Amino acid sequence: MDLSGITAGFALTGSFCTFSAVLPEMENLKLAGARIVPIMSTAAATTDTRFGTAESFRRRIEALTEAEIITTVEKAEPIGPGKLLDILIVAPCTGNTLAKIAGGVTDTSVTMAVKAHLRNARPVLLAVSTNDGLSGAAKNIGHLLNTKNIFFVPFGQDDPDRKPTSLVADMQNIVPAAGAALLHRQMQPVLVMRKSAGYTPPRE
Repeated sequence: MDLSGITAGFALTGSFCTFSAVLPEMENLKLAGARIVPIMSTAAATTDTRFGTAESFRRRIEALTEAEIITTVEKAEPIGPGKLLDILIVAPCTGNTLAKIAGGVTDTSVTMAVKAHLRNARPVLLAVSTNDGLSGAAKNIGHLLNTKNIFFVPFGQDDPDRKPTSLVADMQNIVPAAGAALLHRQMQPVLVMRKSAGYTPPRE
């Protein structure tokens, strides 16, 4: 897929366990020709976890994108009036961020970026990663699926046996889903069967 000439915002929120799956797709987006503007929520940019230190992730992202990461509401706000992005990708997108986007809350760099970008009627692509996707976050996913200019990376249950309400996007579909969203199309199918350790799909 050729994304030459496209400027893509790439926003990360605090689903740290999926960073290892998301960052290679950021690289694939760059290899497709896109210029990437990195954005991180405060939690994503400052929290050290068992998956890695915040500093190591920030360094890796800035080296890959060759750009300073946007981490504040103030720096995210000009995305709208400046029409700085062709598409904004939020990956991973936590349940907390889903709720804020659905409710119009703009108290982080990521949610402000979404609000600012949507004012230009340009596409936002969400890659969900939330343990309550089929419970507390389900209503927000449903609302956003029916919201103009918002699209989803196909998602599914990542561990139905041990985490029956958890949903995670198929991060390897970020680039093709972005291509579809740039045409204002939702990549199909939206719901996919995800393989997980210890899970065997039921036989028909």
